[in-house]
Amino acid sequence: MPLTDITDIDDIKLMVNTFYSKVQVDNFIGPIFNEKIGNRWPDHLEKMYRFWQTILLEVHSYSGSPFPPHKHLPIEKDHFERWMELFTATVDTLFMGVVADEAKLRAKNMAEMFHYKINYFRDASQNGGLKN
Repeated sequence: MPLTDITDIDDIKLMVNTFYSKVQVDNFIGPIFNEKIGNRWPDHLEKMYRFWQTILLEVHSYSGSPFPPHKHLPIEKDHFERWMELFTATVDTLFMGVVADEAKLRAKNMAEMFHYKINYFRDASQNGGLKN
């Protein structure tokens, strides 16, 4: 059966659930996610459904700032690279189309921005600058 594009909330849920099921058991990034999220996975997944629905389907169900919960995580460039590998593989396995390509582009841009900002905050706090 040919792959179709991401078109509705059910597709978003399939993408998010499949991706995070891979993340949770990944030897490299899984422990970081599992330690941070703990037993709040259902809440996290609900938030991710709304986040991706807002970004990809323009259904404005997410409000908030995605960066702050990630600011102090012990993650480096290779963690973001693994996250992107899993995300890209998930999307490519499940979907094909303009919105699927947009999902991968948005994820790549977000990973790069988060990596940059985490390093910025880390450097600033080490140099006596920002304290939060």
